[in-house]
Amino acid sequence: MARANAAYYAGCDPFADFITSPEISQMFGELLGAWVAVAWGQLGSPDPFMLVEAGPGRGTLMADALRLVRRVAPACHRAVRLHLIETSPRLRGVQAHALEGGTLIPPCWHDSLATVPDGPMILLANEFLDALPIRQFTRRAGGWEERFVHHGAFVGAPASFPATHPARGRAVPEGAVLETCQPALDFTQALAARLRRWSGAALLIDYGYDAPAWGDSLQALRDGRPADPLRDPGTADLTAHVDFRSIAQAAHGVDVWGSVPQGRFLSALGLAARCARLERAAPDQAAATRAAAARLAAPERMGQLFRVLGLAAGLAGDLPGFAGRRMDDDGTTPNGGTR
Repeated sequence: MARANAAYYAGCDPFADFITSPEISQMFGELLGAWVAVAWGQLGSPDPFMLVEAGPGRGTLMADALRLVRRVAPACHRAVRLHLIETSPRLRGVQAHALEGGTLIPPCWHDSLATVPDGPMILLANEFLDALPIRQFTRRAGGWEERFVHHGAFVGAPASFPATHPARGRAVPEGAVLETCQPALDFTQALAARLRRWSGAALLIDYGYDAPAWGDSLQALRDGRPADPLRDPGTADLTAHVDFRSIAQAAHGVDVWGSVPQGRFLSALGLAARCARLERAAPDQAAATRAAAARLAAPERMGQLFRVLGLAAGLAGDLPGFAGRRMDDDGTTPNGGTR
């Protein structure tokens, strides 16, 4: 999956195969821009601070966010040092065009979080974790079997887990598939370590689940339609659902909020008010604006499947948009949920 997706993003236009929230409406990026400005204030208004996006796509989200920040929080905008985590040279060029003039200092690109300069940081990651490579394990009567690809087909081989592996102790029915994503856990651990060292906040937004689960969620999209993930590697987008419970558990030593459904999060940030303002500004586009808001937030659309997890260290008050969904030290939320 790792090599196939690297080839796909380097040589194909992924947005011909799928559409992300920022491409649906400017409201998505604008609301995240407002979130950045508020979180920046809660961090003590550091100047400068690193504004980082992991997997920036076409740059649409960040362009919309920066436009809003420049208008409503000019001091925050002046303090921005923009850093983008993107490995595709082609997409870097697209992002540079979209973000031209968006910040006082031109953005910098990185292959990983490790090379982002030291200092307070606010990070956004929308549909980043789902593209990281997974491993799949099948529960058998005699133990676990890992799935591999051999000559264009799935094959199984006995798997042995260390004591700390996520599969240990999980009640998975015989024949069911369990997925793990070590790169997502590694990224989260590195992010948490960075926040502990310099303070900051992060939003991780993706489609996935927030309770122990199993099942084969590996999927491929080619030309906007579901495709065989094993056919013509590098020509389709490969993704898998994100295990937000495991991601939260990997965020050692920082405050964790959520995860919460995307619809609830955007509503808490003022989606309805922003939608109404855009309708008044462009009445001839009001129906399309309302439809876009519904697509982002309605439970039967993206509002329930997509989830938002917040991380922070050194923050004054609750992270905006989570309405008391902060994890306690024992991994529980005030309403009795667990992480």
